[in-house]
Amino acid sequence: MLDTRRVRPATLRPRSDGLREMGDWRLAVDIGGTFTDIVLLDGDTGSVQVEKTLTTPAAPLDAVRSGITGLLARTGVRPEEIVAPIVHATTLITNALIEGKTGRAALVTTAGFADTLLIRDEHRYDMYDLQIEFPEPPVPRDLTFEVDERSTAQGIVERAPTVDEMDFLADQLCDSGVESVAVCFINSYVNPTNERLVAVHVRERLGIPVCVSAEISPQIREYPRMMTAACNAATMPVIGPYLDELRKWLASEGFGGSVLMMLSNGGVVSAEDAAQAPIRLVESGPAAGALAARWYARRLGEKRLLAFDMGGTTAKATLIEQFEPDLVNTFEVARMYRFKKGSGFPVSVPSVDLVEIGAGGGSLARVDQFGLLKVGPESAGAEPGPACYAQGGSVPAVTDADLLLGLLDADGFLGGDMPLDASLAEESIGVVADDLGMTTIETAAGIHEVVNQNMAAAARMHGVERGVDLRGVTILAFGGAGPVHACGVADLLESDRVVFPVNASVLSAFGTLVSPVRIDLARSMPRPMDGLDETERDDLLGELRDEGRRVLMAAGVHEDSVVFRYGIDARYEGQGNEITIWVGDGDNWTVPMADVRMAFEEEYRRIYGLAIPGVGIEVITWRLAATAESAEVEPSLVSAAPAGEVRHVRTRPVVFDRGSTPEDTPVYRREALAPGMRFSGPAVVEERETTSVIRPGWAVEVADDGSLIATRGSR
Repeated sequence: MLDTRRVRPATLRPRSDGLREMGDWRLAVDIGGTFTDIVLLDGDTGSVQVEKTLTTPAAPLDAVRSGITGLLARTGVRPEEIVAPIVHATTLITNALIEGKTGRAALVTTAGFADTLLIRDEHRYDMYDLQIEFPEPPVPRDLTFEVDERSTAQGIVERAPTVDEMDFLADQLCDSGVESVAVCFINSYVNPTNERLVAVHVRERLGIPVCVSAEISPQIREYPRMMTAACNAATMPVIGPYLDELRKWLASEGFGGSVLMMLSNGGVVSAEDAAQAPIRLVESGPAAGALAARWYARRLGEKRLLAFDMGGTTAKATLIEQFEPDLVNTFEVARMYRFKKGSGFPVSVPSVDLVEIGAGGGSLARVDQFGLLKVGPESAGAEPGPACYAQGGSVPAVTDADLLLGLLDADGFLGGDMPLDASLAEESIGVVADDLGMTTIETAAGIHEVVNQNMAAAARMHGVERGVDLRGVTILAFGGAGPVHACGVADLLESDRVVFPVNASVLSAFGTLVSPVRIDLARSMPRPMDGLDETERDDLLGELRDEGRRVLMAAGVHEDSVVFRYGIDARYEGQGNEITIWVGDGDNWTVPMADVRMAFEEEYRRIYGLAIPGVGIEVITWRLAATAESAEVEPSLVSAAPAGEVRHVRTRPVVFDRGSTPEDTPVYRREALAPGMRFSGPAVVEERETTSVIRPGWAVEVADDGSLIATRGSR
């Protein structure tokens, strides 16, 4: 464990003499598409308390405020007792890009390149589709402006914009009523002088957020760099005001802790840095879930673990290998087709390698033009939500189907705070059933089956891309709907073991509390590996180290606690694509280039089956990961239930498969299950925030930490 030199924050707790003792409270928030989750951890005792409330898309702070206030009132903790950083994950950025609900952003680029976002990279994700579609760019063509400037590929400024030209640009931007601006010039990754000159001028004239591509993504290839900058500018008006409101409310309530934001790479940074580069938050929520899965993989000793996170809007699958999730350097968001790479926005930000599809409790069911049942990717979201929420929704969702099948308790949803209306669920599914010529229950079972198939297909694709056969892999099930569907997905994947962790419904929020403080930085500087100017390399890496150290110190990390790791994107000369290798760590680059060449050839051979002798190698992009482990916490997740014979509280009829008859199924309370208890499926295990469904043919043992370990193949 790294010495982060972060002293546990001091809070106060009652003592017998009436004074107050020191304590350590940790608060985490995760805004999902349907629910907002809050976790409160007592760092001294390990006690964990959770709260779950419907997300308020039009005003996200409302749900956060309601959830935090309710949780603190229930636990008796005062705001001023929480002085540790409040860690926050969110899907606001992803949802804004997918739904097109971004700010009014402008793009400023080099003369002649205004159509880059429309031309894309000329890649057709389906070469035989004459009606191929792409999402509309985050910045429209009429808000794209050109500047007569030019820098060479070697970084020589051939022409800088004049003051008059920049004044004219500022006037155009003002007349357009834009809320933010992205500046992306050709070859700025080598020399950002012109970008920064224009950005400073526009920022001073208009007083609005401005980002430059050389700071967001200083990497070769203008299209992904420009798209990353455009997405960043488009989301700055979304996240900036929210974070300002959040910090003001926290201060007014007396909270003493700063706000840290979860990044797509699984690290956390200050809210100030996140507001300047919101595109780094694009997979914030799923990354938090992956970090929680990483934590559990280490506790369980599972070197290979499939994290299965199914919420109200989406389902995510992340493969954990050697106790770590993989990172990718480019992530695609807002795909037109979920399984077709190239149909979305490529953004050059490090992200946890995962697959995400529109399959959640709120995913809507319909009959397509061929008369087939389809589920998702459209979602009912939090407003209006599934029909059974009784908030105006009329299209059937997965939650409606699960309710009719008996998998959910209408009166016990969210502990009874949010009862479900089974009659509305039945009415909505009945419309689809009539179109299919099936009964309502058969249709509900079909919806449940289709969404399971969709998630299993996505997980298989993720495994294939990683070169991993998922048969037999252990699944960690979490998210509000994950434990309901996990055994069904495991059956389809031929997995024999499913782990249902404690507080599974809010595990992504919990993941933020066990995440390191981290930032991944990259900068392109193409150079041949042979004869490399090491001084030039060290100067570049020194600048990256300074930036990484600044970001981590802004998040509360002591300077001496920052650890650096180095990587490169390299290729054989003449090739068009690179591979990434990590080649050392420390305060300076110390690895001989001969060893770097060997590492490159070894990785190239692993991927492609051979190395190419006699061909030079060139380094395209230099990478640096700056990391400091967060203060170690050990949540107490052990059930307080007394040991003894396992007893169910009641039974209810449950339909597990299409065409089957209802089975009288035992219902257990999660808080009544103690370590060592065993029972067989079919069974339903209820807790306030979620329900764990144990299908027929599965058996369960309660682990020492309170997790339910389900194994397939026995009754």
